[in-house]
Amino acid sequence: MESIQSFVRSLNRALWDPVLLLVLCGVGVFFTLRLRFVQVRRLGAAFRQAFGGLGRRQSTGGVSSFQALATAIAAQVGTGNLAGAATAIALGGPGAIFWMWVSAFFGMATTYAEALLAQRYRTRQDGQPTGGPVYYIRAAFPGLFGRLLAAAFALLLVLALGFMGSMVQSNSIAQACTAAFGWDPVAVGAAVALLSLLVFVGGARRVASFTGKLVPVMALFYLAGSLYVITTHAGNLLPALGSIFVGAFAPQALGGGLAGATVKKAVRYGVARGLFSNEAGMGSPPHAHALAQVSHPVQQGYVAMLGVFVDTFVILTLTALVILTTGVLQPGGALQGTALTQAGFTAALGPLGAPFIAVCMFFFAFSSILGWYYFGEVNVRYLFGGRGVKPYCLLACLCIVLGAGLQVDLVWQMADVCNGLMALPNLLALVALQSTVVSLTRDYEGRR
Repeated sequence: MESIQSFVRSLNRALWDPVLLLVLCGVGVFFTLRLRFVQVRRLGAAFRQAFGGLGRRQSTGGVSSFQALATAIAAQVGTGNLAGAATAIALGGPGAIFWMWVSAFFGMATTYAEALLAQRYRTRQDGQPTGGPVYYIRAAFPGLFGRLLAAAFALLLVLALGFMGSMVQSNSIAQACTAAFGWDPVAVGAAVALLSLLVFVGGARRVASFTGKLVPVMALFYLAGSLYVITTHAGNLLPALGSIFVGAFAPQALGGGLAGATVKKAVRYGVARGLFSNEAGMGSPPHAHALAQVSHPVQQGYVAMLGVFVDTFVILTLTALVILTTGVLQPGGALQGTALTQAGFTAALGPLGAPFIAVCMFFFAFSSILGWYYFGEVNVRYLFGGRGVKPYCLLACLCIVLGAGLQVDLVWQMADVCNGLMALPNLLALVALQSTVVSLTRDYEGRR
């Protein structure tokens, strides 16, 4: 088993460090320049499109822009938001957060292109709208090559998100509940599987409806807790922000135990954890944005940018500031991941710190399970048609139960490999269809 884990880790490093990090960032920079900084020019329009029609009922099986955004955010905001920023800071120093912001800024342009293309090439299956990278990959590469790329993407996504991802997320919920309340992990997994099944069987509309209610609640809950911690340590806020900017370019200037951090480490871990968390360029959020009922594909492209914005500039940043203002960052990275985040909240909330993290872990992980399940279902339907949905649903629920009671380090590593591999055909299609993205953008903006 150790040899398998070693092989998977080596494959992961070869794939992500630095090949995919450079490609993902490069595609983001490319679209930022080609679209004339759309993430800056149209951020206001994105908020108006997402929140302007919250009470409007949708027809023809579609969902609102906000519901599509909530489904995408449900998948993007997961346990990585509790562990990602903490890991980046522990390994790359506070400056890693600056480079996390940079990668997210360019990632907003990438996810704009993904959502626009998902809208442009979406179709109807069993009377319901559906879409995602498999459809625009086929459009980018007609013929056998495109069919093979699309099938590979679909299979990798089902494995990475629908199965392995669900195991990792349920394991995070079970561990948090066991640590905070002493509950049996398998029982927690069974309960999560049952709750998930109740949503799964309702299809895309129920997932969108449920996440549309869950995401605002979980975001506000985490926002309130984080702001309380930061406010009670307000005297440390300016030094914390200063350490982020100083650490981005001169980590050694911070001194102390962080002197071992370098600019290379800050960039590497900041960019990596940011992209892992917000999923820009990975090909998963477009499945949700394809469902939205909009009059022009560009409108949902605007909305999609908010998913990256909320994930990184709001949730991950709050996590980072909790860690830095409470002073729990230890020399040499003695605490990492969720443990470091939990230490920050415990320092401020005392005995309530562990239950707070357990509740947040449930919200974040459960929302990811729902979003990832739906993304997997779209690709199961593409590969096997409607007959594949019930077996997929049962297997996904079984993975949730199994994941709660297993050591999932290897599963997490394998999921990262599948995520990396599925990003490649998605990125190839984005670049191949860049003229479509630009022409649709100009068409819509020319009407305004």
